[in-house]
Amino acid sequence: MTVIHTLPPVLERYELKYLIPWSYVEPITDFLGIYCSLDYYSEIVPENNYFYKISSLYFDSPGYEFLRQRIEGKAIRFNMRVRAYGDGKQAPYFLEVKHRTGISGVVKKYRATAQEYQWPEILTDPGFRPSESDTSVEIANKELFLRLAIGYAIEPKIVTKYERIAFFSTVDEYARVTMDANLQYRVENDYIIATDYGMTNYDNETIFANNTRSEGSVVLELKCNVGEVPYWMLDLIRRFELQNVGFSKYVNSTLVSYYDNGDRFMPFDRDSGRCVV
Repeated sequence: MTVIHTLPPVLERYELKYLIPWSYVEPITDFLGIYCSLDYYSEIVPENNYFYKISSLYFDSPGYEFLRQRIEGKAIRFNMRVRAYGDGKQAPYFLEVKHRTGISGVVKKYRATAQEYQWPEILTDPGFRPSESDTSVEIANKELFLRLAIGYAIEPKIVTKYERIAFFSTVDEYARVTMDANLQYRVENDYIIATDYGMTNYDNETIFANNTRSEGSVVLELKCNVGEVPYWMLDLIRRFELQNVGFSKYVNSTLVSYYDNGDRFMPFDRDSGRCVV
């Protein structure tokens, strides 16, 4: 029986990110088999080795306030995006605000669903109001998204696409593991989430190199309730000698697109065209 694991509209959790080589995907999947099952979206695409597509449209203020907060290391910050499963051509779309709380690794995520007739009108129609049929939490999250959108005069900036294999713990109240591969991006100044044209692959040397593993091309993320890190996650980190890194698909693709190929902000020497490892 297929179990559909749905994310709650408001979720506070630890999020720990690691860059791993593709060769780690299979052994990590085997390791997780004892503690986790595939989530619904992975389970329905066995023909693609259980990797499903995710497309996201990221927003920022005209002056890139969200980007600057991340670069400057501001402890309390947030970003805004609209996400779709697949190539972004059809609803539902998920409006998301991800709020870094200031506590290391802790993220509070607000999520609301937009149907076909609500997107992009929620941002382009000054008279838009949440549907009365929405739950109170859905309404609150849509109003939060709108309030921040107006307050920061947000604009579309970057579309990203990647393939994800995802797992939910079967032994914990909430724990989730995702691995993202084949990352692509496109500069976008309209409300187009579709990712079937104009996409650029993330460059391994520019995006992924981090002074320790230049072969890293997959983003591994461990997510769990605050204060409830499963022992098996700690075992996973030790067994594969994972090193926690800060990684943002929006930030990295924007730096490469607009800021001197990322040289100014990447933590390694690119004078020779190669990272120092």
